[in-house]
Formats: sequence, structure tokens, C-alpha cells
Amino acid sequence: QVQLVESGGGSVQAGGSLRLSCATSGYVFSSYCIGWFRQAPGKEREGVALMDSSGRANYVDSVKGRFTISKDNAKKTLYLQMNSLEPEDTAMYWCAVDPLRSLPPYNGYHCAYDYRGQGTQVTVSS
Repeated sequence: QVQLVESGGGSVQAGGSLRLSCATSGYVFSSYCIGWFRQAPGKEREGVALMDSSGRANYVDSVKGRFTISKDNAKKTLYLQMNSLEPEDTAMYWCAVDPLRSLPPYNGYHCAYDYRGQGTQVTVSS
């Protein structure tokens, strides 16, 4: 079965950096329909960095230029490098995939991100 395990969260001061990792198994690791989400208390879920049908990363405006999504196909692991962290980045972060729509004929269209990990907490203090 599909398994996603995040790591790398923690507490950091504003301006610091963290790198989140998401080890995946149980499905065909793809460049499509894979990404990172976050949710802060009292706020809605937010797609932070997502890779869809374009094969490129799409970032929410608030993290552009600071966060970078990457992946290691051999390790089937997804990463999120977070630099210049701000208190507003404090949230639970998790990775998510859509194994079905990551493959033909969908090839990244209409990703549902219906499989997710347990999440890792990121706390940024001012």
C-alpha cells in the first residue's frame, strides 16, 4: 500500500532553514501529482509546492523564492527546502500524492492528492 513518511520538521528562529523529507513506497514514484501541503491552526489547508501536469513545481505566492521542492527518484523521496523561514510558515506540513492520476492517461491532470503522510510540525519563532 502507499506509504508516505515525513521527517525534518522542528523549531527554528525566523530567518532559519529546514529541509523536510518524505519517503514514499507502495506506488510508482512520479514527477506528477506529488507535493507538499501545510495547515496552521485556524487556517485552511494550503498547497505549498505541488508538481502537476506541467512537470514543474508550482508554489504558493507566500513561499516563492524561499522554498524549493525536489525529489530523488532513486530513493523515491520528496524534499522541501525551506529558507528564510518566517513565523507565518508555522504549520503542520505533509506530503501528498495521487498515484492514479500521476500515470497515463492522466499524467498529472486533476490531481486529487488523496494519499498523505502523517505530517511534521514546523514552528518558526520571531
